[in-house]
Amino acid sequence: MPGGVVAVVLAAAVLHVLWNTLVKMSPEGYLATVLIAGGGALACAVALPFLPAIHGAAWINVAGSVIAQTIYYPLVAAAYRAGDMSQTYPLMRGTAPLLVAIVSGPLIGEHLTAGEWLGVALICCGIWGIGAGGFFGRSRSGRSRRRVHLSRATGLALLNAVVIASYTLIDGAGSRASGAPATYTAWIFLFTALPMMGWTLLRRPAVLVAAVRTRWWVGAVGGLANVGAYGLVLWAMTRAPVAAVAALRETSILFATVTAVLVLKEKADRYRIGAAVVIAAGTMVLRLA
Repeated sequence: MPGGVVAVVLAAAVLHVLWNTLVKMSPEGYLATVLIAGGGALACAVALPFLPAIHGAAWINVAGSVIAQTIYYPLVAAAYRAGDMSQTYPLMRGTAPLLVAIVSGPLIGEHLTAGEWLGVALICCGIWGIGAGGFFGRSRSGRSRRRVHLSRATGLALLNAVVIASYTLIDGAGSRASGAPATYTAWIFLFTALPMMGWTLLRRPAVLVAAVRTRWWVGAVGGLANVGAYGLVLWAMTRAPVAAVAALRETSILFATVTAVLVLKEKADRYRIGAAVVIAAGTMVLRLA
């Protein structure tokens, strides 16, 4: 993969961690997510008049992506209610790139080289390894956790991995068909945010208004980071195989681990440290492939 593309995707991973950290540090994560979605949508609405139009063939991808991402958010919430985030998040994000790699050949005609397959596999294994601490480590009370089994949380996480893989493939093809990846990104974020904002305004208007007044900067900073992160990824997908970019994008969990240790003062166990090394190795393999 070209060095410039690798650098862009890694920059996108850092931006992804930025807006997720804002959600993590907010007193109410759901409202922070809505603010970030709204801030991104506002930025896109302002930018769209100055961006080139997308080709007509890409509108079906925009619609498909919006539907898939609308399904994605409730599934994330359901998975987190059913199980720990430290378990479900790595399972979702580590499985999705592997699914993309498996189906990208028959669906969009992209076949990875042996080196690219190795890089994708290493990154996916590293992400799963970060979650392994939650499955096989010890709880704070000192009791050993049960080994991973097909529970409701696991099932929801795997189902969401399918959804993530779906919108990744849809957007990879759509960004290419659009002829204007930035415009394609803007339409996706605008249409995805509208139902989230509308639903929250309908159910909790006073809370949303108060959040906008006091934490508007979360929406502004997080929204720009969210749009920028995905926009860079979609641009990269026009220059490199979708599966390779999808896997490299998930190095965000490596940056998230560093942020958790340095900023949030969380502990780094042997699973996280070992997984970080594996993810870094996968990144280098993709760069050299």
